[in-house]
Order: sequence, then C-alpha cells, then structure tokens
Amino acid sequence: MANIRPFKAIRPREDLADKIAALPYDVYSRKEAKEKVQGDTYTFLRIDRPETQFEDDFDMYSKEAYQKAHDMLWDMVSRGEFVQDDTAIYYVYEQIMDGRSQTGIVAVASADDYDNAVIKKHENTREEKELDRICHVDVCNAQTGPIFLAYRRNEIIRDEILKAKKEKPVYQFVSDDGISHSVWCITDSDANNRIKDAFAGIDSIYIADGHHRCASAVKVCKKRRAQYPEYTGEEEFNFFLSVLFADEELMIMDYNRVVKDLNGNTKEEFMDKVAEKFELSEISKNEAKPTKKGTFGMFIDGKWYLLTYKGCVSNDPVEALDVSVLQNELLEPVLGILDPKTDNRIDFVGGIRGMAELEKRVNSDCVVAFSMYPTSISELFEVADAGKLMPPKSTWFEPKLRSGLFIHGI
Repeated sequence: MANIRPFKAIRPREDLADKIAALPYDVYSRKEAKEKVQGDTYTFLRIDRPETQFEDDFDMYSKEAYQKAHDMLWDMVSRGEFVQDDTAIYYVYEQIMDGRSQTGIVAVASADDYDNAVIKKHENTREEKELDRICHVDVCNAQTGPIFLAYRRNEIIRDEILKAKKEKPVYQFVSDDGISHSVWCITDSDANNRIKDAFAGIDSIYIADGHHRCASAVKVCKKRRAQYPEYTGEEEFNFFLSVLFADEELMIMDYNRVVKDLNGNTKEEFMDKVAEKFELSEISKNEAKPTKKGTFGMFIDGKWYLLTYKGCVSNDPVEALDVSVLQNELLEPVLGILDPKTDNRIDFVGGIRGMAELEKRVNSDCVVAFSMYPTSISELFEVADAGKLMPPKSTWFEPKLRSGLFIHGI
C-alpha cells in the first residue's frame, strides 16, 4: 500500500511566491534559461539551472555548477526568502488554465514504493539525464522539483481537499503564462491522518510526469543509505517530493509528430501507401484536431486530411495506443522511422502549441505533420498496470507544476 507522507516544506515567503515559482528546468534550452534569469534575483530557475550564473561555455555539469545551486538555495533560506513549516503537513495545490482546474496533494512519496512497483512507471529513463538531477539533489541536499503522480479517485482525499479549499490560501497568484496558482496548508492533525490512511489504502500510484526526477531521487536515497548503513527508513532521504492528483483532475494533451522527409517517396506514392491502412478525406484546419481514438490529422502540401485507421485495435494496452498505431502502421513501414527515440528525421510538438505550429513546421523544416488524439489517463494506468512502457512522447500534461513552491530537504 502507498506510503504518502506529510512533510515540513521549505517554501517561499508569502510575498515572494509569485516571483520565485518557475516552470520546470527541462522545458528550457540552455540559451532560453540564460535569457529567462537575466536581471531576476528570485526566480527558482536560477537554482534549477545554475549554469545560467556562469559564462556560456561553462561546464553545466561541473561540481561548481551544483555547488552554486546549493549556495543560492540556502542563501535564500538564510535571508528568510524561504520559510519552513514547524510541523509535517500536507498541502493542496490548485492550478487553473483556460478556466479548467486541477488540484492535487503535495506530499512526499516512498522510494521503497518505487522499487516495489506500488509507484508505477510507464517510461524508461536515460542514465545521462538522471545523473544531472542526482548531482543536483545530492549537492543541494534537497529535492526542488516535484514528481507529478496520479491515483484513482478516492472520496476521503477528495473531501479533505474540498475542506481545505474553503480556507484562505497561503499563496494565490497568476503566472506570466496566465495560469492561476493557489496553495493551502492542511494544518488539522486529524485531517492529515485521514489523508495518510486513505493513501495507505491505495495499492497503485502512477508517475504521470517526471520519470527522470523520480528515478534520480530514488538513486540519491540508495546512495545515502550506503553512506549511513544504520538508517531507519524514516530519514527524509527515503522519500521524494510529489504532487498527487486524482485521475479525474487531469487532462492529457495531444503530443503530435512532424517528419522531415517522405523517405524517398513522391507525395503521390506516399498518399497511396497511407491509403492502404487508413481512410483519407480532406478536411479544413478547424477539423484538424482529432475528436476520437483511431483518427489522425495529417498536414502535407498545404492541405489537411483526416486519417481513420482501417484495422482492428489490439487488446495489448501498448499496441492499442494511437501513438503505437501511427508508429507501427505508417511512421515505420512508410516513412522508415524505426526508432522515434533516436531518428533525427522525426520531431515532437506538444499540443499546447496548437495546429498552427504543425503548419509552421511543415512550411519550414518538415514535409508532413500528424495531429494526435490524446492518450487518456486510463490508458496510461492500463499500460503501467501491465508492467509495460509507452512509446516515447505519448503524453503531454498541462499545466506544468511549478518548481520552487515546495522544497523537500533531505
């Protein structure tokens, strides 16, 4: 059963929350991150991306970079720009984007639950990406970016969230991208116990986003356990920072594909091959976003087409995904994309950018784009429950959790 605990968050002083909160470190390129932090003495991006404090050719993975992150973080704590709660509690975090709300519980999750598959993954991780966050967490002695977890709706947790939201939030602000953020502290000890017990009755928690951060936190835990062989399991390094959302709260957006060439086919040859597996009909741009599973938008040579899969849907939870159907029936056999993780002829465009971005890419550096029907949260659960992995770039979650609002010292 899931061990999801309250904790003593290190969090921004109330008047600085909107200035400190930042998008996750990995949504920015190095150049974008450097530009974003210029002249900003509060944004948490400085700490998440400490190389921004050095010259452009500085080794971003050096010991000096991670030490700089450590020093900036704890200097802010010493100046009172961050405060720490005296009692371990849960927090409620609500985000509103385009009028739609998602609300989760901020807590720490057990590293043992990750190893024992109570916390389930649906993606593989790459060691080189893990190493950066391992060093960041280890040197900073803190987890600074929450892992995005999901669970099946629980009435007790839902009721406690609703009660908390009737109180005055400790933070409430709108970020530069128009997303509203509100945070409440659950200070009632009975309420905290009810939430903890409710999570203990849940047998599966799912990583929605943040697989690398999660794997890194677990590896830091194992490193600390090796350093302190008499550990009890109660030390903070045994747990990692998380925000947990009920499945009904979440919206997964489409994760679209663009391809740079037709693999030696003429447009006519390509269209003929597509028609073998998909029904094609020309559509307007307003119809380019698929409205049901098994359908795809395709933009080529200035026109949009609706593709409807002719085949039977597999009973396998991975093979049944639309991203798998497109890969197996079109991208690989027709366009020669054997491994979308490594083939530089394919790129991926998050649904937040809209259909206009797909047209832009085809009109610049690509020749064909595919718009996808979003993977559902139930499909994600089914894949993870089967112990399988999704193809790369299957899910795009919005809005993104902010870094710097909650820090877990280890």
